[in-house]
Amino acid sequence: MSMLFGMATRKVTITIDEADLARVRVLVAEGRARSVSAFVQHAVRISLEDADLWAIELAQALAETGGPLTEAERAWAESWVDGRNGREWA
Repeated sequence: MSMLFGMATRKVTITIDEADLARVRVLVAEGRARSVSAFVQHAVRISLEDADLWAIELAQALAETGGPLTEAERAWAESWVDGRNGREWA
């Protein structure tokens, strides 16, 4: 573990699509990103913030529409997301 700008950091190994990595490396070469690690750290931070905001919005929407989903509503929603309802994505 090390410290980066006052934050504890840990080196990890990730798997990333080669084309995406190439694009990130171009951004680094152009000076538009500090490093591949900095780019990935920024992307993770943004994704975590998005997840937090989504959870807040979902809680607010559920509070405004009758509370948490019932088991039947949750099963229907999950079937819709994973395609068990016979619908195909365009």
